[in-house]
Amino acid sequence: MSRVRILPEAVANRIAAGEVVERPASVVKELAENAIDAGASEVRVEAEAGGKRMIRVSDNGCGMAHDDALLAFERHATSKLRTSDDLLSIATLGFRGEALPSIASVSRLLLETCTAEEEEGTRIEFAGGKLIGVKPMGAPIGTTVGVADLFYCVPARRKFLKSESTELGHIASLVTHYALAHPGRHFVLKTPTQEILNVPPAANLADRVYQLFGRQALDELLELPTATAPLRAAITEPEIESSERAAQLSVSGFVSRPEVQRANRNSIYIFVNRRLVRDRVILHAIHEAYRNLMPNAVFPSVLLFLDLPAEEVDVNVHPAKIEVRFRHPAFVHDFARDVIRQALVAAKPIPNFPQSPAYAPAAQSTPESAEAFRAAAGVAGDAAASGVPRAVIPPLGPLGDAGLAEEFQLSVAPAEPLPQRFEFGAPGNPATATAAALGAFGAEAAVQSAIFAEHFREAAAQRVDVPANAQSIGALKPLGQVNSSFIVAVNGEGLWIIDQHVAHERILFEQHLKARREGALTGQRLLVPIVAELSPGQLAIFERIAEELAANGFDAAMMGPRTVAIQAAPAGIASADAERLLLEILDGIEREDAAISIDSLQAKIAASTACRAAIKINMALDQTKMEWLLDELARTEAPMSCPHGRPIVLRYSMREIERAFHRI
Repeated sequence: MSRVRILPEAVANRIAAGEVVERPASVVKELAENAIDAGASEVRVEAEAGGKRMIRVSDNGCGMAHDDALLAFERHATSKLRTSDDLLSIATLGFRGEALPSIASVSRLLLETCTAEEEEGTRIEFAGGKLIGVKPMGAPIGTTVGVADLFYCVPARRKFLKSESTELGHIASLVTHYALAHPGRHFVLKTPTQEILNVPPAANLADRVYQLFGRQALDELLELPTATAPLRAAITEPEIESSERAAQLSVSGFVSRPEVQRANRNSIYIFVNRRLVRDRVILHAIHEAYRNLMPNAVFPSVLLFLDLPAEEVDVNVHPAKIEVRFRHPAFVHDFARDVIRQALVAAKPIPNFPQSPAYAPAAQSTPESAEAFRAAAGVAGDAAASGVPRAVIPPLGPLGDAGLAEEFQLSVAPAEPLPQRFEFGAPGNPATATAAALGAFGAEAAVQSAIFAEHFREAAAQRVDVPANAQSIGALKPLGQVNSSFIVAVNGEGLWIIDQHVAHERILFEQHLKARREGALTGQRLLVPIVAELSPGQLAIFERIAEELAANGFDAAMMGPRTVAIQAAPAGIASADAERLLLEILDGIEREDAAISIDSLQAKIAASTACRAAIKINMALDQTKMEWLLDELARTEAPMSCPHGRPIVLRYSMREIERAFHRI
C-alpha cells in the first residue's frame, strides 16, 4: 500500500488557510487588497463581534463576470499572473490566488459581484469549502464578500482568537494602514453600533494623516521631501549593468521630531510600492537615522514610503505578503537612512535645557505662586537674563515630625549667604597661616587633624561597601538640590543623588495602585470638559478599558464617532495634562495586552498617572519636603527604580570617593 498520497482538496485548502488566514484581520487584508487591485475608489469594511461573527468587504471596483467568479475559488486561480516571468515584477497587492479558496474553506462565504458589461450580477455561496449555490442577482458594479462564522468548522483554530475588542483593534489598524497607503481612496470601517473610520479621498498624504490622527499628530511630524536616486550597487556589492541604471528609488513620507518618543514600534509604518511590510533592513535604517538623537529605549513615529521598480523588490517571500526582499538592500538601507537623517538635521533639533524655576515655573504653578517664588529667590536681573540655572541649597534646620505630617506642598526659600567670620592670612604656609589666625586652639586642632587623617587612611583601606537598601534611603540627610531637579543627600555610606521626579513617581504609583485595589478611585471634575480625538486603534482600546479608566478616576464619554469628552481626571492631574494622559494610556497598552490580567492593566494605568502627577524637574524643594520625599521613598517596595524601569538613586560610596581622591 502506497504511503504517499495526494491530499484531498478540502485538506489542502485548510492547510493554505493556516498560512493565509491567521485571524479576522487577515481576511480583511486579503479582501481589501483584492478591492484595491480591482481599481475601487471606495472600500467599505463591516465587522461584527470583532470579525469572528461576520466580516463584509464591499467595493466599487471592476467586479467579476459569472465564469470568473466561479473560477476565483479554484486553487491558484488569479488574473494577475500569466507566466513565471511575471513573478519577477509583481505590481499588484495580491497575486497568489489562494485567498478566496482558503477563506471559503474555514467559513461561510457569500460573494456578490457584477461587471459593467453584464446586465445581472452573480451570487455564490460557500460553507466550509463546499459550494452551496450559484444564482444570478441584481447588484451594483463591484464586489461584496461576506465572511460569517470564521473557523466554525475548525474549532481548534477558533480557540486561538483573542477577545472581540482585540480582533477589532487589529482590523482598525489594518484599515488605517491601507488608508495611509492610498490617500486618494475612500475607506469606511463600521460595526453594528458605530462608525470607527470614515475617511473620504484626500488630496495628499498630509491631509490623510490629519484625517486619521488629528492636528496634533501632524504637527509632531516632519515631512520628508521626496528624494530620488538611481539604484546602484553599494560598496560591498558588484556593479550593476549600465542598462539598469535607469531604475530609480524614491523615498518620501513623514518622521517625528526627536523629542516625540514612543514606547514601541507601533507608530512606524513602512510601505514599499504602497504595500505595508515589516522589513528589518528599513527598521534598522530608521534606527540609525535617529542614533544620538533619541534614547535607545524609545522609538519615533514614521510614515515611510519607498517606491521602486517592481523588478527591484521580491514580494513572493512570505505567504501573507508582509515581508519583502530588495535586490540591492545595502543601497536601499543607506539611502533611506540618509534621507531621514538629513530631514532631522535640517530641522535643527536642539535639546531643551531645563530653565531655572525663578523664571520658568512649572505648568502646575499659579501666576501668584510663581511671582512669590521670584521674590523669595531674590534673582538679580543679570542672573535672570543670563539663563544660567542656579543650584538652590535650602538651610539645614532641626528635624521635626510636624513637617512630615503636613500636606506635600512645593515651597521655595533659598538660604542667604552667611557673612565672612574671619579673614585669611597672607599667602604662605597654609598650616602657619591657619595657626596664626586661630591662635593656640587652631594650632592644636591642626595637629589633631593630621593624626585623624592618618587613622582615616588606615581605616579606609579596609572599608567594605554596604549594599544599599530602603533603610539606607531612610537614613539620608538631604543637603540641597542640583538645578532644582536632583536631591543631594548623605549618610554614613556615602553621597547620594536622587531624581526627585521619578522618586515621587514611584511613591504615587504604589499609592495609586494600593488605593485602586482597595476600591474605585474618585477623580477631580474639570471646569471645562476636554474633547479628545482618538485614532481607530485608540478607539478600539478605549472601548475595551473604559470601565477600568472610570475606576481610576477618569470620566470620559463618547460624544462623536471618534471623539471623547473628558469631564474628570485622576486626582493630582492638571487639566492641561488630562488629554495627554488619556492618549498616553491608550498608546501604552498593546492590543494583545488588553486581554490579559486586570492587575497588569491597573499597573499600566497607575504608572502613566503617577508620571503625570509627580513633581517635575526644575522644582525647588525646601528641607522638609526633601526629607518627606526620601522618607516616603524608603517605605516603597522598590525604591531603586521608577515604574518605567529608570533608576531613582545613584550612590557614590565612601570607598569610591576615597579612591577618587587617591586616599586608597
